[in-house]
Amino acid sequence: MPKSFSRFHELLLDSDVLDKLPYECLFSYQSRKDQKKQLLKERERKQILKELLDIIEYELTQRQRDCIKLYFLQEKTQAEVAEILGISRRVVSQHIYGICRDGKRIGGAIKKIRKVCKKRGICIKIR
Repeated sequence: MPKSFSRFHELLLDSDVLDKLPYECLFSYQSRKDQKKQLLKERERKQILKELLDIIEYELTQRQRDCIKLYFLQEKTQAEVAEILGISRRVVSQHIYGICRDGKRIGGAIKKIRKVCKKRGICIKIR
């Protein structure tokens, strides 16, 4: 029968289960302070992600939205996005990153997302 102490629990596991776990999972400890910090970071990350998804949904054109969702959220390549949407890879790139005209970046979903994020005070990094 498992023993239970105030902060520790003994679990009976088959050794095959333990062999499949990464070593780091077996020996880790977080203080309550660290747990609270991690929880706050996770809440903040979720809030920023929600705002970012709202920006994608309401600030981008349909084509930009499709390209961003497929490329970043579903991790498709530009070639795969192009095939799915029936457009060229070059056009996918233009929808995502814009085009360079006379040395200046014009259009593109990334530029629009950054601009809206800046207005809302959201600091993000986009690859």
